[in-house]
Amino acid sequence: MFVVFPAPTSCQLLRSILENLNWDASREECVTMSNPSLRGLQAFEAIGRCGSVSAAAEDLGVSPGAVSQLVRNLEQCLGLTLLERRGRRVELSSWGRLYYREVAKGFEQLSHAANVLTRARNESSIVLSALSSVASRWVSRKIFDWQSLCPGSNVRILGQEQEPRLGAEEVDFRITYGRRSYAHEHVAALFTDWVVPVCSPALIANGAPSCPQDILTFPLLNVEWEADYKASPQWKDWASLINADGRQTISSLSFTLSSSAIDAAANGRGFVLAQVSMVQDEIAAGSLVVPFDIRMKLSESYYLAWDRTALEKPFGQNFHKWLLGVARQQDQQSAQAIAMTPGALRFGSS
Repeated sequence: MFVVFPAPTSCQLLRSILENLNWDASREECVTMSNPSLRGLQAFEAIGRCGSVSAAAEDLGVSPGAVSQLVRNLEQCLGLTLLERRGRRVELSSWGRLYYREVAKGFEQLSHAANVLTRARNESSIVLSALSSVASRWVSRKIFDWQSLCPGSNVRILGQEQEPRLGAEEVDFRITYGRRSYAHEHVAALFTDWVVPVCSPALIANGAPSCPQDILTFPLLNVEWEADYKASPQWKDWASLINADGRQTISSLSFTLSSSAIDAAANGRGFVLAQVSMVQDEIAAGSLVVPFDIRMKLSESYYLAWDRTALEKPFGQNFHKWLLGVARQQDQQSAQAIAMTPGALRFGSS
């Protein structure tokens, strides 16, 4: 079997070329060996990179028959057999492996050229990547303060779970959690969050909990992170903290994203142990309430990572400094007692 080489970093570029050309493989013309068809080269490169005709067709957004026809035309033009067909399998021939190594370099160069243009276009923009729930429930709310301070800046926010390769991808700053920060070279601690039981006022409108243990009788929503994180506090941990008698069976519905569990709680589906940083606005507005402010601290902190060149961008150093300052404030806010707004439902305190 041949080795499948890594995909170029800008597959969208190749796909868009094919779409814009509006080609028909059955009418593909044969050209000289010194100037082979670009369409045929694209199809051949995709087979070598993806490992099969069907995968190449899916990658390019065309039919497998079209890909096969293009490669056959390319073989005729070159006068060489590039693919060996073994039943339903297709492998690169010895000529094909040699040719693919050189063709792949050309497509990688095209991808590099596209990235150069993208960086040049975005050289004044700041790209911030964050874990999805952090992006939607913390960054997206704080960023307007930054825009007020620096209205001339351009910031793009990406919510993504996978750690980006800072410096190699179009990302300047990354907010990550715990041990995942080890993947980055330049890192600073942001804040350590706490969780607290919250629910919709509608959930307890007909029977509010009279003591912390009563919360465990309501529907419970859990947040279970991916395996490479240290586990977030669960309801069994909170039950232990409040010295529940242990006779109750704690069952709950689990979400992998904190934001999804919080949304469910806001819709009256149950209590959730929510991160304070993600529910401050809802608590202030009264759409979520804290019957008993009994908190648990997360086992790890959030971190800010950055590419060194990001600090050379316009506003880069100021943005870095602003994020660290906002995080210091959040560290204090998450740890202190929650101040409920007048009229918000609250039934006791710890």
